[in-house]
Amino acid sequence: MGTGTGEVMVETWPHLVFIELLAMLICTVAIGAFSLVVEAPLESIANPGYTPPIAKAPWYFVGLQELLVWFDPWIAGVIVPGVIILGLMAVPYLDREPDHVGLWSPRRRPVAWSIFIFGLALWFGLIAVGTWDRGPHWAWYWPWESWDVEKPPVATTTDLPPWVGIPAVLGYVAGGIALPAVIRPGFRRRLGWPRYLLVTALLLGMLAVPLKIAICLGLDVHYVLVTPWFNL
Repeated sequence: MGTGTGEVMVETWPHLVFIELLAMLICTVAIGAFSLVVEAPLESIANPGYTPPIAKAPWYFVGLQELLVWFDPWIAGVIVPGVIILGLMAVPYLDREPDHVGLWSPRRRPVAWSIFIFGLALWFGLIAVGTWDRGPHWAWYWPWESWDVEKPPVATTTDLPPWVGIPAVLGYVAGGIALPAVIRPGFRRRLGWPRYLLVTALLLGMLAVPLKIAICLGLDVHYVLVTPWFNL
């Protein structure tokens, strides 16, 4: 059916579903062939009398293990993964475009695509960091540093005082909410306040992870805000 713009609309079944099925089969065959060609990097039999210098979770959980270094356990294990997973699932419902119903190309849905790709890249980035930048005793190793030179198990870090941490956190949240509305006023009006606040909260939650890592590595600051109930 013509759309008047030179494009042709087709039904999801069988066109899109067939392509998705074909992609799934190709990925399954590729993963099966890879597992037959490359041997699994198994270590020696466990020895109860020896504790290895580094213990890492499987690759699909090592990103979660990496989060535990930077945040409180309940934030790293519950809040951040929940925000990422549930937030990415909610993106199609938050970015509703009445003129683009059923159209999910990057050009048609730039906001939804940008948020989803950023969240996906963030999770795999944490996996990469935990896999290649964490050496013995879970110490931080830059790519050019050798794991043969052991570092202290815990690096020396400091916490920001409340008179610095509270304004920093409040400024981050207020700026993150106000900036998109200032740059693109139509974006806020199109979403409405409830969905706009949910979208900005999702973005601020995801951006906080690489920002916190950069602050810790660059300024040797462990927690930006310390309270009796939680630490950020």
